[in-house]
Amino acid sequence: MRPKVMQLCLSNGWGGLEMYPARIIPELARQGWEAHGLALEGSRVAASLEAAGVTPLTVPSRGQALWRVGRILAYLKAHGIEVIHCHKSSDLRLGALLATLRPGLRLFFTDHMGVTRPKRDPYHRWAYGRVTRLFSISEATRARNLQAFPLPAERIRRLYLGIDPAPYVADLGDHERATLRGELGVPEGAVAIGLPGRITPGKGQRVWVEALAALAENRPDSAWHGVMIGGLTAEEGSNAAFVEALRERVETLGLGARLTFAGFRADLPRCLQALDVVCTPSRNEAFGLTVIEAMAAGRPVVGASSGAIPELVSPDTGRLADPESPEAWAAALAELVDDGALRERLGVAGRTRVLEDFTLARHVEALVAEYGA
Repeated sequence: MRPKVMQLCLSNGWGGLEMYPARIIPELARQGWEAHGLALEGSRVAASLEAAGVTPLTVPSRGQALWRVGRILAYLKAHGIEVIHCHKSSDLRLGALLATLRPGLRLFFTDHMGVTRPKRDPYHRWAYGRVTRLFSISEATRARNLQAFPLPAERIRRLYLGIDPAPYVADLGDHERATLRGELGVPEGAVAIGLPGRITPGKGQRVWVEALAALAENRPDSAWHGVMIGGLTAEEGSNAAFVEALRERVETLGLGARLTFAGFRADLPRCLQALDVVCTPSRNEAFGLTVIEAMAAGRPVVGASSGAIPELVSPDTGRLADPESPEAWAAALAELVDDGALRERLGVAGRTRVLEDFTLARHVEALVAEYGA
């Protein structure tokens, strides 16, 4: 009989945390585990689980989930589920209650966000005391987790995220790449400098725009073009007011013809292959999924020298820059814009590292080892 796990995510949002359960389900199945899900009715998490082949148990709200704990326990018993994996700290209330009412249930929690304050009061001691293993997605977050959570060090494990590299390593043909670059507004012969991700103040788009302005001033004859990839509205996960402020700043700096707001793209793996340099200026990334996606696509990365990004980007795969310094970013970008051979070497090394260390198969292999321990 196949071992079974329930992925629990009662979130109405949509980001890396919410995408994670559906991302790992096919690989869980390949490695012999049967996945179940618990999500909010009508949420994108529920829809993503359906798309991954799992019909989730749903509840109207987190509060209703607590009232319906008997129904959830009956579901766990009927399906022989002995493992629950939570992905949002607010869901641990339910997870810990289930583990309390059903002795032997193994409870796992992934801290996708990076804790920002201590959680050692009586409630958190009770809730986290029921956690079999807490996963930190980087060494940077594990260091914070060790300080914040009421758990012994051996129950807090670093488990890097992973991706399926296949969509990223299938190189575009010359004609397809040229067509896509045209869609992104990149002039022929220009070095495409991309910044993918949600457009919000914490992701560093402002310092990137200022860095491009410095690059234009310092190298007026250099052929490059900036491409910002990400939703432009709140419905697409971005800060609409911040997007408008960025547009105004771009025009003020005279970058209107040198920077494209490409909007949300469902074909991000293809878009990454159409770029020449990928930037991740976020000040405090808990991991940096975009970093390994870009590396898998064979693209050099310029990343923030803070948070978890320095764990992923080395001098062999890209460059690091102070997330508060447009001048440092401009210098790093200038080096890569000027040297195509360097971009190629860094890209090849980055792809190799992803294939060795950051595949979804490797991530899930480590995950199910913990589930079944």
